[in-house]
Amino acid sequence: MGGNLGCHRSIPRDPTDFCQNKRKFSAACNFSHILVNQERLNINTSTEEELMTLPGVNRAVARNIVEYRECIGGFKKVEDLALVSGVGAAKLEAIKLEICVSSRTSSSQHSPSSLRREHDHLPGTGMNINTATPAQLMSIRGITEKIARNIVDYRTANGPFKSIEDLVKVNHINSSLLDRIRFLVFVERSRTPSTNTNGGLTGTNRSHPSPTSLSLRSEDLDLPPGGPTQIISVRPSAEPLPSTREGRPVVRVATWNLQRCSREKANNPGVKEVVCMTLLENDIKLLAVQDLADQDALEKFCVELNQATLPSVRRWRGPRGVWRCLTSESQSPKASEFSGFLWDYSSGIELRDTVRLGSPVANGNGKPAPPRPFLARFNIGSLEVMVANVHLTGLPSPPETASGKSRHGDRAGLRLTEDLQETLKGEKTLLLLGDFGLPPDSGELEVLRKEKMAALLPPSLHTNISTRSPLGSHCLDNLWASRCLKKIYSGHCWVVREGLTNPWIPDNWSWGGVASDHCPVVAEFYTDTVAKETARTGVAVVERCETPSKNER
Repeated sequence: MGGNLGCHRSIPRDPTDFCQNKRKFSAACNFSHILVNQERLNINTSTEEELMTLPGVNRAVARNIVEYRECIGGFKKVEDLALVSGVGAAKLEAIKLEICVSSRTSSSQHSPSSLRREHDHLPGTGMNINTATPAQLMSIRGITEKIARNIVDYRTANGPFKSIEDLVKVNHINSSLLDRIRFLVFVERSRTPSTNTNGGLTGTNRSHPSPTSLSLRSEDLDLPPGGPTQIISVRPSAEPLPSTREGRPVVRVATWNLQRCSREKANNPGVKEVVCMTLLENDIKLLAVQDLADQDALEKFCVELNQATLPSVRRWRGPRGVWRCLTSESQSPKASEFSGFLWDYSSGIELRDTVRLGSPVANGNGKPAPPRPFLARFNIGSLEVMVANVHLTGLPSPPETASGKSRHGDRAGLRLTEDLQETLKGEKTLLLLGDFGLPPDSGELEVLRKEKMAALLPPSLHTNISTRSPLGSHCLDNLWASRCLKKIYSGHCWVVREGLTNPWIPDNWSWGGVASDHCPVVAEFYTDTVAKETARTGVAVVERCETPSKNER
């Protein structure tokens, strides 16, 4: 049998199945439900989230796969995947045994996770061997009391099972028994970041165990197929932050690079919960967002905040506010990135107008022009603030100098000077925030210091994050305030590291990842007019930048 079996590749040869070619299969046998499909991902029907569970496939590559698939009307064979930008022959070689190709209407088109959901509806099936008790394991035909205890003892001594195949390492389980039970069990794996991912900063003592370490069965949330079966996050309860600092009203403004946030990513329940609950728990009233892949992606978070469908958002004990959003216009027919703002209108923040900069300069290499700064003027309480949302890492790679050093800094400074200097001339209350791709003490950002602007976050605080490096290693995101705005800065600026993971967010080929590899950075400003008077005495201006302590927050 050559083996289409609903997938492009044939069943891998297994010594137990094809020993000396004595075992034969009937051509009429239906293999649509067996291991070849349960362990392989159909690249013709998989979503971006499912594709990201493949080794080495990140959000950008997954999006390229989906877009290419739509253009060609579906993959004809697995090898076609090598033609997708970001894949190539080397990456295909690493993942080809984990994927298959079948028609969109075939019964074999299910993803591994959706098949597992179907098995869960059968009596005694779909049991997670990493969490099952001996009594539960004994409900599986073929598992005796002794074997059930051996499974639990092995799990306790060696840690969670990494795959179903690891069961053969348990005493009294051989390949024959494994073949009989493999469709009745599954392994739920997740990489859990540190339970305290605040970067070791003193002052933020709220306990936020990673959502990946907590799970429950839910009947009140209609989770889409393709994710970790019957698992939703459980966020520890957090008290709403006060809207005052030392008796004076404050507003908290933040920046967050959401890393290629498409409408599909924004619809992911894990990403949606992380973004919305981060805003509510940190009392963020104005958020500048970078790296949106779709112009309407920001609307998904706005709708959730206003209409609350997720249990954690519905259960929030503080006011949810009335949210509005604005996204930059398309810069060209080939524009691939947008920026935007999300703000709570009920907190007294009003959009006055936006400022459109000149058309982007063609880079001559056929690629979309880099994103332009997105400027908007807001009324925040009694203040009128010009907010410039920037993403400097979107610049094309600059040429190297004769010495071999990159001139990226010169390009960054040039871009800031050319685009912003004339537009922002005379703006006294200016807030420049976003992903600068550089620490604030870099010489490349000297142009900002010459304009008398000050970075609110010091270079010692890192703003990137991953499940493998929860404390980060680089200071890439920041808020720069003009001299006038610095006078009403409360002195409090922090990096949010807690609650950024969720079981529904892909993490390489597992689940429990972060919503973005950037952390949100929050700064706090006084909104009362008394600030101008107290600033002269030094009372309102606190020249420090720290994470507020538990009592302060």
